[in-house]
Amino acid sequence: MAAPHSHRTDDWWRDAVIYQVYPRSFADGDGDGTGDLAGVRARLPYLAELGVDAVWFTPWYLSPLVDGGYDVADYRTIAPAFGTLAEAEKLIAEARELGIRVIVDIVPNHVSDQHAWFRAALAAGPGSPERELFHFRPGHGENGELPPNTWPSQFSGPTWTRVEDGEWYLHLFTPEQPDLNWAHPAVRREHEDVLRFWFERGVAGVRIDSAALLAKDPALADFVEGVDPHPYIDQDELHDIYRSWRAIADAYGAVFVGEVWLPDSERFARYLRPDELHTAFNFNFLSCPWEADRLRRTIDDTLAEHAPVGAPATWVLCNHDVTRTVTRYGRADTGFDFATKTFGTPTDLTLGTRRARAAALLTLALPGSVYVYQGEELGLPEAELPLDRIEDPMHARSGGSDPGRDGCRVPLPWTAGTPWYGFGSDAGSEPWLPQPRDWDDYAVDRQQTDGDSMLALYREALRLRGSVDGFGDGPLTWLPAPEDVLAFARGEGLLCLVNLSATPAALPPHEELLLASGPLDTDGRLPADTAVWLRT
Repeated sequence: MAAPHSHRTDDWWRDAVIYQVYPRSFADGDGDGTGDLAGVRARLPYLAELGVDAVWFTPWYLSPLVDGGYDVADYRTIAPAFGTLAEAEKLIAEARELGIRVIVDIVPNHVSDQHAWFRAALAAGPGSPERELFHFRPGHGENGELPPNTWPSQFSGPTWTRVEDGEWYLHLFTPEQPDLNWAHPAVRREHEDVLRFWFERGVAGVRIDSAALLAKDPALADFVEGVDPHPYIDQDELHDIYRSWRAIADAYGAVFVGEVWLPDSERFARYLRPDELHTAFNFNFLSCPWEADRLRRTIDDTLAEHAPVGAPATWVLCNHDVTRTVTRYGRADTGFDFATKTFGTPTDLTLGTRRARAAALLTLALPGSVYVYQGEELGLPEAELPLDRIEDPMHARSGGSDPGRDGCRVPLPWTAGTPWYGFGSDAGSEPWLPQPRDWDDYAVDRQQTDGDSMLALYREALRLRGSVDGFGDGPLTWLPAPEDVLAFARGEGLLCLVNLSATPAALPPHEELLLASGPLDTDGRLPADTAVWLRT
């Protein structure tokens, strides 16, 4: 079964539904407890039946996995735990036969400390050409015992590590992820070659990790809160890098999506100019609380900041870094902020699930493309892991106060009533992260036979989105509605209503109820935390 949008070619990315696969946790083909490419290949029919246009894989490269694969040791080698390069090529080809394109993750800001370049830099010593590929500097203080500057980390902890010969190297993330020096032409050449390497293997696009961090202030000036420009976020030099990347992508008909966290909408839009990135993630929507006025403002702001450059917006409720949607929406604070993550937050999963179902219809009705993180279509909650099983460095580097991100990375449940819910073989190893014992009802096989399941809702929503004219990229028109009810028109005769108020809302006149996130009241009114698609 081909994905519904597979007939589109050049502009497929403008309104695509893209499914995010976290390979370690999707499906385990060899039973060793770690998800792999064989597991993904076996489940490609599931993704085709779901109706997605593309799959984005978080890093599948050779890596020590200090930061979940975002510490890359070799971009041209698949991690042995996941499979081989030949298997990746088969996966790309087999997915394409089903109408599903493949997007890979590139991490240009840093590499693993096991990368050949960094190992050579350590061995070569101060002043060597090898060290010029990174940010090595002498320290401050009488004996160089203080770090070169006061830059804050993207994780908790220091951003500089001292090596045996006394020099320090920069790492905006963990010490095992040294930052590359993007002022060096060899760094630029290498990444352009990596892009070509994957495009030649049939990859349709690239997601760019930490896309606004690559270029650094050459003076490495100290960071001062509130003083612009920031020494390592959104440096002007980045745009020349991405213009050169765009030329390569255009030659292969490939696309980019950038991970760009910027509060300034005008500067954000610069990355989406016609000769730079095609799309960028919309983190304001992802972190927005379940409040009608906030959601409407975020949607308006998103569309407004994309309009000047003609780029489509992207919409996402969750990814491999943030709290699962049904859990987040079941809490008193329905927004998301890394700084506020704590253990033991009270959660009403029934409420969160109802809201997540409504949010799915809201998101899929908006103009542009949509990203669905694996397991969202199953309504998976955030898993609470035993402390001794948490692997995410954010937990350790916070001194144990931050729960980390592993709760949304727990392996998927495929089959109810089996030891590992069908993630691997029954006789195989326990999954790398423990699955909760009460996940039978979330398993794919149970949801496939339940017409009211979250999976059934997503499948029908994606089917309609791909077959009914008016969804996807295009105009959105807000309609008059009661307080805390979002109502907008898409295309000719398509309406989406989302009731975020505490009381039922009347539906406008319509010819057909296309889809509802939950049952309507007996009098046909739209209950609280429920969404509908209507045809007028």
